[in-house]
Parts: sequence; structure tokens; C-alpha cells
Amino acid sequence: MDNIYLYMLIALAVLAVADIVVGVSNDAINFLNSAIGSKAISIRTIMIVASLGIFIGAVFSSGMMEVARKGIFNPGSFYFDEIMIIFMAVIITDILLLDFFNTLGLPTSTTVSIVFNLLGASVVMSLIKIGASDTETLADIGNYINTDKAITIISGILLSVVIAFSVGAFVQWISRIIFTFQFEKKVKNFGAFFGGIALTSITYFIFIKGLKGTPYYKELSGFLKSNELLIVAIAFFALTALSYFFQKVSQKSILIVVILVGTFGLALAFSGNDLVNFIGVSMAAYHSYEAWSISGIDPTLFSMEVLDKKVPAEPLLLFIAGGIMVITLWFSKKAKTVAETEIGLSRQNDTHEKFKPNIFSRTLVNSFFYLSSSLSAVLPKSFHDRIEKSYERNNAFMLSKDQSVDAPAFDMIRASVNLMVAGILISIATAMKLPLSTTYVTFMVAMGTSLADRAWGRESAVYRVAGVVSVIGGWFLTALGAFLASGVVVFLIRWDKVTMIPILLLLTILLLLRNFIKHKNKDVKIDSNQLKKYESSTVQGIISESAENIIAVISRASKIYANFLEGLSTQNADLLKKSKKGVAKLDGEIEDLRDNIFFLIKNLDETSVRGSNFYIIILAYLTDIAQSLEFISKKSYKHVNNQHQKLKFNQFKDLKEIEDRLDLLYKEIIDIFNSRKFERISFVIAQKKELLGLISVKIDTQIERTRSEESSPKNTTLYFNILLETKDLVNSIMNLMEEYYSSYKK
Repeated sequence: MDNIYLYMLIALAVLAVADIVVGVSNDAINFLNSAIGSKAISIRTIMIVASLGIFIGAVFSSGMMEVARKGIFNPGSFYFDEIMIIFMAVIITDILLLDFFNTLGLPTSTTVSIVFNLLGASVVMSLIKIGASDTETLADIGNYINTDKAITIISGILLSVVIAFSVGAFVQWISRIIFTFQFEKKVKNFGAFFGGIALTSITYFIFIKGLKGTPYYKELSGFLKSNELLIVAIAFFALTALSYFFQKVSQKSILIVVILVGTFGLALAFSGNDLVNFIGVSMAAYHSYEAWSISGIDPTLFSMEVLDKKVPAEPLLLFIAGGIMVITLWFSKKAKTVAETEIGLSRQNDTHEKFKPNIFSRTLVNSFFYLSSSLSAVLPKSFHDRIEKSYERNNAFMLSKDQSVDAPAFDMIRASVNLMVAGILISIATAMKLPLSTTYVTFMVAMGTSLADRAWGRESAVYRVAGVVSVIGGWFLTALGAFLASGVVVFLIRWDKVTMIPILLLLTILLLLRNFIKHKNKDVKIDSNQLKKYESSTVQGIISESAENIIAVISRASKIYANFLEGLSTQNADLLKKSKKGVAKLDGEIEDLRDNIFFLIKNLDETSVRGSNFYIIILAYLTDIAQSLEFISKKSYKHVNNQHQKLKFNQFKDLKEIEDRLDLLYKEIIDIFNSRKFERISFVIAQKKELLGLISVKIDTQIERTRSEESSPKNTTLYFNILLETKDLVNSIMNLMEEYYSSYKK
């Protein structure tokens, strides 16, 4: 290639667009969560307001671009050739890392990703230079890395986690004590004052302090510095009056305006702070190439001291970047996946928990409840009663987990606090030109307000804390992964630019396509046999609805049993593993039905209470079916995976005979429940003795084989386990049929 650096620059420009797309997909939820979670405003309005905030913030963000050029490393210590390699490695690893987290649906930090990518790439390049030098040692790495600035940035990011959580929890606690959960009346009386404070805070920090990060600040700095208190006072009185008149004229809560302005402000702050994460590297590469191309110096000898100097803003590039961010906001489906995680962890009502509890989450929850109990014992009773009254909620309507998903995740008080606190913290960092992680701030503020609002009660605390720990753990993995991956990519490109750059770019494209297709297929995949929640309030309705679930369980049991037998006969561990996953999914869905018992009983009318007894018994037998299938699949997979001796031909022949007989039974049950001819269940029940007798004969036959010809203890154990558990499976199915038939007759 005549000029490989031009091709690298073109690749960096294209990758910058991809970085914006994956970055916004992950970070969009930072400024949308509160408005979407409260459902106080339509989605369309939220998106329009956020789009305006993003676009304006992008145009005003040039002051943050310094971070990518000289925030982490000392550019004067590197040559043009080396700096282009660093930038290429950074943007490739950044895109792949962010897209990976988007596919998982976990919010991560684009700031941490870019900072540690830059750090890892520059450290490895520094080590390569030190290794090639006869005079330098490892102690000289400080000449290459901007250690003080890097430590300041990293410390600020980590400190933001603690500050955001603490401030969010404190402000929400105060707000909840003042307004309570029955806040409608108090908002009418004190809403104007609250609106004045919230809107003044957002206006001051985002539209005044935020200007410090822009090239336009010099023109206004003299006026702003000498009149700060006056501006704040005027803004407070004006916005308080505006809040009062808005409530009087529109008869709507001022909290709607706070949420709208807060969403705009947070989108503005996000764009101003985080755009550097997406295009800062590519813009730095462009300025580097521009300086080198007019110098006429060899790229391996041209020092990059030029990056230490101030460079003019690129309004056109910022304008284009803002447009791409807005388009991504509207069309990214992965942003919705990330949203589900954060909103789910902060939801006020019980919902389908995404994360499983672990030892760490249980320990934290136990410690917190112990501390809470101790504080309650120390506080005066009158004070304790006053706080408890603020947290009283109207529990007349109990929402099931499915209903909770469609209901607002939290009220407008919490949404307003989320936006106000997060916007203020991010704007302060932007004004100080610190690349604060907007993800860390908004996520931890949301978690802090959730804790203060008692959204993490005894029913959900271990799940929510486990989720928070998982997300924070993912942040540390982001840092470690970014550091190591970018370092490896720098080494590979440095080794052979001409070969490795095309390979790495092709690999990046393939991985992005793979993750896109995987995520798309995950969205459209619908299981027609998925178990459904019971929604009826009458016993007749429950009996009818349970028929669909029985059809689904029997159909899936038939498929799972067939898969296990085929996998065992062909020694196919993958098929047996698939069978195990199928059982685990079935068991999880039955578990969800069991979790719904409370809401079903609450929802039943007075004449149909006996329906709850039927529901509980049916679920018990469905659980028994799943447990039998789980035992068989688990034992079979373990046997094959450990490379134990294959079952003999006669054993497979006997199992196949049992499977064929069970298959006839399954088809008959499915036909009965599909046609709703429940009187025919008696014919199914009549087959119980025959089926159990068939299995008993096979057990006796195996006993004879064991005494005369069997030579493998593992083989014999597995075969008996399968037969005995199949016997339990038949008993569970027949018990299910007997219970259903009995209830049907009644």
C-alpha cells in the first residue's frame, strides 16, 4: 500500500460511526430510563426531547475532545506511526467490547471502555519502545503515560459510583418523606417550590456550568462569574412562578415538566460528555494525519507533539456525529434490551427478576436488614412512625409480575430525583473536563433512589442486589478487558500492519454481524408451547386455562424424552445438553407459575376460592414431571460426558418400546385437551396399570441381565435410574390426569 495511513484514517472514520451506534445503544438508556420508567410522558415525546438534547450537546462538546488526544498518554513521546496504531487498536476493541455488552443487555461505561482502551494500547506501545531502547527501563514508562491525569480520571470514575449512589439515596429519602407515596395533594401545594428547585438546578448546572466545556464560554465567562448568585436567584423565582402558573392553568403536575426538562438536560450532558468516547479517537487521528501529511517527515520519525496543542473545533463533524446519535437513538433495538435491565432493577413492584441471588448479595442484604433493625430500635418512636407513614402505599390493587411489567416502574417523584441528581453530577464533571462515566452516575443514582424508596424489599432485595453486583462486576470486566484487548491488538498491528489491519477489520465486521443476527433472532423467537399465566378469577376459568399449560408440558416432555434417548443411543453429548436446557427452561416457567399463586388467590372471586386448591395441586404434578425429566437428562448427560460405556442394544430396544408407548399416551392426552373432550380422560387413567407393568417387566429383565451378562456397574446404574424415574414420570402424569378429571366432573 502506497499510503497505509490514509487507509487507516478512512477505516477510523467508518469505525467512528460504528462506535457511535454501539455506544449510543448502550448509553441511551442513561437519559431515557427515568422518563420511560415513570410513563408520565409518551414515548414519542420522550424521544423528541432527548433527540434535541443529544444534538445540541454534540455541537457543544468540542472541549472534551482533549481527553482522547492527551488525557491518558503524552503524545510527544510517540511518533505518528505509533500513534495511528494506538488509535486503530483502541477503536476496534472499543466497538467489539460495547457491542458485546449490548448483546447481553447489560449497561456498561463507554467512558471506562475508551479510557482503559487508550491506557492499554499506550502502555503496550510504550513497553515495545522501551524494549527496543538501550537506555530506557521500565521505570521510564512515566515518560509515555500521563500518569497523574490517568489516575485523576480513573479515581473520578470510581468515586462517582459512591457519590452518585449516596446522593441519589439521600435526596430521594428526603423527597419521599416530604411528598410521601400519596404525593398528588402535596404536589398541588408544594409542587411549584419543588419544581422551582429542580428546574433551577438543572438549568444552572447544564446550561451555565456546562458551557465551560465549550469554545463559547470565553465570550460569556465574565458576565456569568460576576453574576452567578443573581442569575440563580432570578432563575429560581422565575421558574417557581412558572411552575405555579403551569399547575394552575393546565391542572397537571409540574413533575411532568421536570421530567421533560430533566430528560433534555441529561441527554445534553450525556452528549457533551460522552461524544469524545465515540469520535474523539478518530478526530485525534485526523488531526495527527493532517499535521504529518504537510510535514514531509518519515512517519516513524514525526513526533506527535502537535496533539499537545489546542486544535480548532470541527463544527461540521460534530454536527454529523450528533445526527448519527439521534438516528441511532430512534432505531436501536439493543438500547431497549439494556433498558429492561436497569428499569427492572429499580422497579417499585415485584417483577420477573433477571438475576439469581448469590452469597454476596445475600450477605449484603442480611447486613443491611440487621443495620436497619438496629437503627429503628435506636430512633425515637414518633420519628420512626413519621417516616413509616411517608412510605405507606395504596395496596388495594395487587399487581402480578406480568401486570407489573406494563405498569409504571416508579412514580414521578423518583423519576424527577433521578434526572435532577444525575444531571447535576454529570454537568459538574463536564464543566471540570473530567470524562465522568454517565452510565455509572445514572445507574448508581437510580439504584440509590430505589434503595431509599424501599423498592428493594424482602421479596426482591437479594435479586436486585445480585443484579447490581453483576452490573458493577461487568464494569470492572470492561476495564480489564479493554486494557488487555487493546494491548494485544497494538502488538499484532505493530508486528505487521499490512496483514493484521485487514484481518482485524474483517473480524470486527463479522463479530458485529454475528451479534446483530443473534440479538435479532432472540427478539423474534416465540415459543408456542410456553406456559401461560392464569388470569381467570373463576374456578371454571382456571380449569380451562390449565388445559393449555398441560398440553404445553406434555408436548415438551415428549420432545425432551425423545431427545434424551436419541442422545444416549448416539453418545451425542450436545443433544443431551440441549435436553438439559429444555428441562431447565420448562422448570423455570413452572417456577414462574408458582410465583403467581399469591396474585391468583387474591384475584379469585368469593365463589371460586376452591380453584386455588386445584391450581396448587396441578402445579405440584407439573413440577414432579419436570423433576423426573431433569433427573433423567442430568444422569444421561453425565454418563455420556464422562465417556462411560454405551448402553447395550437390548437396553435401547426396551427403552424405545417404553418411549413408543409413552408417545401414544402423550398424543392421546394432547388430543383430549385440544378437543376439550375431558370425559375421555378416564380412558387415559385406565392405562396406568399397563404402563407401570411394562416398566416393571423391563426392570425385572435388567435384573436378570445384571446377574448373567452385565459387566458395567455405571451402565447398570444409569439404566435402573432411567427406568425408575420413568416410572415416577408416569405416576406424575396419571396423578395429573386424575386430579383434572376429578375437578372436571365436579
